[in-house]
Amino acid sequence: MASRARAAGLAGLLALVALFAGAILGPSAALAADTTLVGNLTAPDGTPVEGVVISVSTEDGFAESGTTDAAGDFVVPLPGGGTYQIEIDTTTLPDGIALEKPEDASRSLLVLGGEKRILTKLVEGEGGGGGGGGFIDVTGDQFIQLLFDGVLFGVMIALGALGLNLVFGTTGLTNFSHGDLLTLGAFTALLLNEAGLHIIIAGPIAIVIAAILFGWGQNKVLWRPLRRRKTGLIAMMIISIGLAIVIRYGVALFFGNGPSNYNQYAGQPGIDIGPVSTTPKALILAGLAVIALTVTVIWVQRSRIGKATRAVSDNPALASATGIDVERVIAVVWTVAAGLAAFGGVYLGLTQDNIWNMGQRVLLIIFASVILGGLGTVYGAIVGALVVGVFIQLTSLVIPTEMKTVGALFVMIVILMIRPQGILGRRERVG
Repeated sequence: MASRARAAGLAGLLALVALFAGAILGPSAALAADTTLVGNLTAPDGTPVEGVVISVSTEDGFAESGTTDAAGDFVVPLPGGGTYQIEIDTTTLPDGIALEKPEDASRSLLVLGGEKRILTKLVEGEGGGGGGGGFIDVTGDQFIQLLFDGVLFGVMIALGALGLNLVFGTTGLTNFSHGDLLTLGAFTALLLNEAGLHIIIAGPIAIVIAAILFGWGQNKVLWRPLRRRKTGLIAMMIISIGLAIVIRYGVALFFGNGPSNYNQYAGQPGIDIGPVSTTPKALILAGLAVIALTVTVIWVQRSRIGKATRAVSDNPALASATGIDVERVIAVVWTVAAGLAAFGGVYLGLTQDNIWNMGQRVLLIIFASVILGGLGTVYGAIVGALVVGVFIQLTSLVIPTEMKTVGALFVMIVILMIRPQGILGRRERVG
């Protein structure tokens, strides 16, 4: 009876969350595109530069342009993720103002989706004074914006990192197909959305389906039989790599290899909160993700199955000898991990694009978060994800934006050289 009451309470909570999100998001009169290129041009004295033309094009014929407004801001809508050629028409710059780096006038830029912000510094004279490297003078507002974007990105990464860490803690498996669980969650929601369900309804249903089918079902059909046959962890890791490839190209086969968006909220007008620009959907998704992460941590720390999970993580044989059903615990962990990953996939699909290799794109970042925070630690996965997410955004101030992930990975290496067990690494694997 108690379990039925908890299930009913959870269903009611989900319904309230759906109604709350629907009330805040409002009508879904979508814009033409979810992916945009944005930026701001400011003169050396701090005044905005108006009327500068920025053109964006691709080799397959796409061409679009934007012009800075009275605040120096520009927005160029893009059809989706990809590599774009960015051109700044220097003839439209005011007299006596030039690009600090002449190479900024024409450059190639990799865009994964969502809102892509570029930083371009202007100087007095004919430009070229920056020499092409070093730190960029950045305003406090720009720093706060990148910091905010990094936190939102880190929260999304934490959904995948926490599940990966739980699986590793209880089974020892380094699951290279975990990133593709994000893809399966996103495309399950897309399938339901295209079948007529609003994304507010399709998203939670997709998370439940992914948790049961791709979590509990995957463990029962694949990983449990392998454990019973005493398959080694290295062999299972190789199997996970093969599974990732099968999932990835299976999604590409059935859904195509181009980016796609949900029918609702594909584009949404931004809102300003002080110096920060964002969208209502990003705030709501981040809030729900924080709730999901908090509930998972409390579940691991205080529930009976959570305590059993920590016991299995510490010593499976001893846990089994004390009466704990180890296989049941592992099945529950797989279910929770897949549900969190699916939530991360829906989050990524709503804020960026749904594309067949979206999970592969963030897999390395998820692994970096897990290793940086401490293998097998719940809090470590979350802290590591936030650190990596923030550094990925902030390093775009120093290095080209298409290489910003490298900066975060370099920070991970430096921290691990100082503290090999990770930021919160400790003896117990989970909890």
